[in-house]
Formats: sequence, C-alpha cells, structure tokens
Amino acid sequence: MRIDELILELQDMVNDAKQLPFSRDNKVLVSGDRIFDILEQLEDNLPSEIRQAKGVVAEREKIIAAANEKYDDMIKQAEERRKAMVSQSEIVKAAEAQAKVIISDAKKKSNEMQKAANDYVDGLLSKVDESLSAQANEIKRMRKEFKASAK
Repeated sequence: MRIDELILELQDMVNDAKQLPFSRDNKVLVSGDRIFDILEQLEDNLPSEIRQAKGVVAEREKIIAAANEKYDDMIKQAEERRKAMVSQSEIVKAAEAQAKVIISDAKKKSNEMQKAANDYVDGLLSKVDESLSAQANEIKRMRKEFKASAK
C-alpha cells in the first residue's frame, strides 16, 4: 500500500471506532495490533530518498577513503623516490625539490577530491532534504485534515 492509502486507513479506523463511554475528549477504542501493523507498513514504505540519503553518505565516505588512500600512496611514492635519489648533492637537491612538488600536488589533489566529494554529497543531501520537507509538510496537512475530520 502507498503511504497516503495507509493514512486513509488509519483515518477510517479512528472514524469507525467506538467511542469510550464517559469520555470527554472524544477517545475511541481501536486495535493496537492493527495500528502497529499500519505503522510498520508506513515505515516500510518510507520514501526512497531516505534510503538514498544513507547510500549517498556511504558513497561519500568511500570517496573520501579512496582519496586519502591515493594521497597516502602518492606520499609513499614520493618518499621512496626521494630516498632512492642519493649520491651527488645536486641530484639529491633536485630529488627533494621534486618530492616536495609531488607531495604538494598530492595534497592539492586530495583536497580537491575531498571538496568535490563533499560538494556532490551536499547537493544530493540538499535535494533529499527538500523532498523530505515537502513530504513532511504533506503529512502535516493530512494530519490536520485527519484531526479535523475526527472531531
């Protein structure tokens, strides 16, 4: 069932329920098992955006981990190159300068990759947030209608 159908079923259940005697605030008697069953169905039918948001966060973590791993590998390679170039002072100086450039480039690329991953995830989460906000507003509106019809 779709979410709106489940909400309508809850409304019908409350509307059709027997009112408790001597109840001042319109209390009714409904089946707790059926309510929990409907709530479980609602939970199972939550919008895919929620599941997608979890996937986006997991993907972001993978991207960042991969960027950090690549950064670490580049650093190791730069250090290995620097150590391998020993002997004459000019060669050593050149190797150290090149290692610094490689390390600087690796840090820059890592930062760029992390920023790009963060921007991408932020954009997706923003879209999910907008979608969920719209759906939450719709549910609030439906609850108001439900409460109004239950009076």
